[in-house]
Amino acid sequence: MIRWLLVTFLALMLIGWLSPLLRRLGFGRLPGDLRFRWLGREWQIPLASTLLLSLLVGGLAKWL
Repeated sequence: MIRWLLVTFLALMLIGWLSPLLRRLGFGRLPGDLRFRWLGREWQIPLASTLLLSLLVGGLAKWL
C-alpha cells in the first residue's frame, strides 16, 4: 500500500511541475477540470485532463 501512495504522490508532483507545459497544450481547460479561487489563491483540479493523460499513458504502455 505504501508503494501505491508513493507512486500517486510522485505522479501528482510530476503533473504539477508539467502543468504550465500541459496548459499550453490545452490540458487543464477541458470540460470536467475544476478551477476556483479560495482564500486568495487559485486552485485547479484537473479531473478530465488526468483521466485523458492516464488513458494515453496506459494505451502507450500496452502498445509497447
